[in-house]
Amino acid sequence: MSRIGKLPVEFAADINVSSNGNVITFAKGKNSVDLDTKGNVAFTIEGNTLTFANLSDAKDHRAFWGTYRALAANIVTGLTTGYTKQLEINGVGYRAAVNGKVLNLQLGFSNDINYDLPDVIEASVEKNVITLKSHDKQTLGQVAAEVRSFRPPEPYKGKGVKYVEEHIVRKAGKTSKK
Repeated sequence: MSRIGKLPVEFAADINVSSNGNVITFAKGKNSVDLDTKGNVAFTIEGNTLTFANLSDAKDHRAFWGTYRALAANIVTGLTTGYTKQLEINGVGYRAAVNGKVLNLQLGFSNDINYDLPDVIEASVEKNVITLKSHDKQTLGQVAAEVRSFRPPEPYKGKGVKYVEEHIVRKAGKTSKK
């Protein structure tokens, strides 16, 4: 039995939750997110509560039960408080700037990297920290991972792009014979 799937998802009154077949739509203000269950779980919307139930005791239906409940909870949290990821740039001459919906990165390559941000992502740069904000957890994580992949941190000096909370395991450099 899924312990996560049993819990109801409670949402505030300002979030409009509706269903159309197998698709659950969450809307707040101008932001709207769809969750397509693809018929893998049963759900009911009662007042300000969304509950999920598995269709059978098959292993995949039990897995989907907890998964879709967690996805719905992430959407509600994103619409109420939002999500934030921070990336730190370390290295001499490494810089970042935001021009509209384009993130400009100078990471030691011969050319700058211009990364087009999705519409749901807001970016800001302060000194060497890039702050990404969104109501969509999956898109935010994907964008942060792609920006980090342009120049992952190296283990000797720690140069590159890393998450602020990430710890880089350092290696000792070469030692000379004396």
